[in-house]
Amino acid sequence: MKLNQVKLGSQGLIIPNIGLGCMGMTGFGDADTYGKTDEKEAIATIRRSFELGGNLLDTADLYGPFENEKLIAKAIEGNRDQYILATKFGWEIDDNDQITWKIKGTKDYVKKSIERSLKNLKTDYIDLYYMHRLDKNVPVEETVGAMSDLVKEGKIGYIGLSEVSSATIKKAHTIHPITAVQSEYSLFERTVEEKGVIKTLNDFGIGFVAYSPLGRGFLSGNIKTINDLPENDFRRGIPRFQEQYFHKNIELVEAIEDLAKQKQITSSQLALAWIISKGIVPIPGTKRRIYVEQNIEASNIILSDSDLSKLESIVPLGTDTGKPYDEFSMGLLDY
Repeated sequence: MKLNQVKLGSQGLIIPNIGLGCMGMTGFGDADTYGKTDEKEAIATIRRSFELGGNLLDTADLYGPFENEKLIAKAIEGNRDQYILATKFGWEIDDNDQITWKIKGTKDYVKKSIERSLKNLKTDYIDLYYMHRLDKNVPVEETVGAMSDLVKEGKIGYIGLSEVSSATIKKAHTIHPITAVQSEYSLFERTVEEKGVIKTLNDFGIGFVAYSPLGRGFLSGNIKTINDLPENDFRRGIPRFQEQYFHKNIELVEAIEDLAKQKQITSSQLALAWIISKGIVPIPGTKRRIYVEQNIEASNIILSDSDLSKLESIVPLGTDTGKPYDEFSMGLLDY
């Protein structure tokens, strides 16, 4: 059970074909991301992922804020050069470590953010640095220009963007080659496919990293009622988990589970294998060793054309499973 290595984009970055999303290992803002956190188990999960070849860790300064990066620093201490670290900036965090819930992509803020992340991760370079969201008040050329300076300074290896349109990608790519774009993508969320973003990425030789590849946990099959979510779980506030979508989504998951059982795998593994079959790198989030092991097993599952056809007939492109964010956060996406 070892991960395959793949090229992410065309700039030279080699990564495993499945990464580890670390957001859920710490909360952020006023709500837990996915229930209670356990630092000891989180660190054990990161190290177990590494043992299995899963050395791509995805974090952001927002998570905590800063607590997630600090947790990763603890987990990888003494082995920094054996990990591929991806972190993000863009949600403004003030000098009192408070999230302002505004997006900031100015040149000065890019420089401020990288220094904080380097300090919190206890490293002198970050492999892949993402603009977490587009600052619609600042030309993307300015933001990416500042990130390009960081590459020249050796503080970051490769540049990434998150939740951006084809038009933004094209403008950014003229300033500095973009290695990766990270957006939400799963059987339940295919906006980037519908909007032509994936085609743009393929045309420009840019890699695609899929966060929330399990539909924010729906596709795991572990959520049967809204009460399966912890009381302070932020998912309770997003449309996908509201009553008008919830029961329909459960029916879709049950159909996916039936197909997974035929293949003697879990619905999570089927959903991840589907993404990997498209040449996309999923970064499922977990904070428990048992799930990281199951997720990594999915990297070796081969789906036939028939399997893919059956799966996509259950959730065809354009299926409305409910928006993945509340109205405020949806307004920050660049589509």
